[in-house]
Amino acid sequence: MAHQTVSGEWDRNLVPDHQGQTQRPDPGCPVEVALAAITGRWTTLVLRDLMHGPRSFGQLREGLPSLSDKVLADRLKHLVARELVDRQVRRGFPTRSVYSLTAAGAQLRPLLIELYRTGQRLQQQPPTAGAA
Repeated sequence: MAHQTVSGEWDRNLVPDHQGQTQRPDPGCPVEVALAAITGRWTTLVLRDLMHGPRSFGQLREGLPSLSDKVLADRLKHLVARELVDRQVRRGFPTRSVYSLTAAGAQLRPLLIELYRTGQRLQQQPPTAGAA
C-alpha cells in the first residue's frame, strides 16, 4: 500500500496527517494536488521560465522555441485556471498578455528544484541487473 510501512503503520514523514492516508489515488491527497499542478508536457518548463519574473506570451515562446503556440496557450490556460499563474491584459495595439506566478505558483519552486535534483541522482545510478 502506498505511503505505509509493512506493519500497516503510516510513515509520518510521508503522511503527516489524514489527507494522505488513502488506499487509492485521491484528488484531495496533497501529493496528487502537487502532481496535478505540474502535470502536462512543457508545464514545468513554462513554470521555470515564469520563476524569473513576468513574461509575455511572445517571451515565453522565444524561450521555448520548440513549443507550439497551441500547447503554450493550453498550458497557460491550465495554470491560470489552477490559480498558479496570473494573466494580465495590457492595453494597446495589439493587446498583450503578461503572465506571472501567483503566490501559490511561486510555492512550486522548491518542488521543481527537488525534482531536478532527484532526476540527476537517478540518472547517475548504474542500471540494475535485468533492467530492460
